[in-house]
Amino acid sequence: MNTASKVDQAIQTWKLKGWCLAAIVIALCKACLGWPYVFGARGQYCTPSNRRGKMRSDHPTIYTKCQVLTGPKSSCSGCRWYPGGPVRFFDCRGFTYWVFRQVGITINGAGATSQYNDNSNWDCKGAIADMPNMVCVVFKDKKGTKEHTGIHIGNGQIIHCSNGVQTGKTTDRGWTHFAIPKGFDGNLEGIGFDQLDAVPSEKPAASHPKLRRGSSGKDVQQLQQILLSLGYDLGPCGVDGVFGRMTLAAVQAFQKARGLTVDGIVGPVTWAALEEG
Repeated sequence: MNTASKVDQAIQTWKLKGWCLAAIVIALCKACLGWPYVFGARGQYCTPSNRRGKMRSDHPTIYTKCQVLTGPKSSCSGCRWYPGGPVRFFDCRGFTYWVFRQVGITINGAGATSQYNDNSNWDCKGAIADMPNMVCVVFKDKKGTKEHTGIHIGNGQIIHCSNGVQTGKTTDRGWTHFAIPKGFDGNLEGIGFDQLDAVPSEKPAASHPKLRRGSSGKDVQQLQQILLSLGYDLGPCGVDGVFGRMTLAAVQAFQKARGLTVDGIVGPVTWAALEEG
């Protein structure tokens, strides 16, 4: 499973290489395989704090699937959805929304039904039997309600988020409709599917000690430099290598802005978010 940082870097690499939008969407869908499902999510980081903010009584797995919220552990380390750094989570329409946003396409709508019904989202739409062999959005209809959505990546292959981002086929889930996003060229001509499986390799994440108020040294200096570069105020002392009151306030402000646990402790999750910028 890829980290969010690795996928974000891959998107930039694909764009720099001049990949067409359809190729980026295909590669991105594959890169997100295994990332978790959370109702109401649109690509936020999978953190205990973000899960807590999405908790609902009718979706208990938001809570029960988190080893921190349920109590056994105090950090994300060792979680199936923490492959050395945070991943992102989605519900079905949040997944399609987030993927197309990465290539500059906005699909409006609070749910799959409103997405499909908003004609301003689409160049064309119709029954799945009439779907061209191109990258587009697919829907499952039940009595006029679009109860599920995903992305057709070509040749009858679907990637969608249901109990996590997973693969499927147009024939195995009762898909009934398709829609082509406005301004999006989903043409598959010239795209080699086998070349789109691999996410570009990245340097191993740097190993950092856990920092908190009272810590000092070069790692604190690095922390302070990152915070300053992101616009956080460290007061008159600036980058002095001492984790004092102002550094604590800056860390807490950063954690709050990124939806992390606001404890002022710079552990693996906070370091990963800091290094993502």
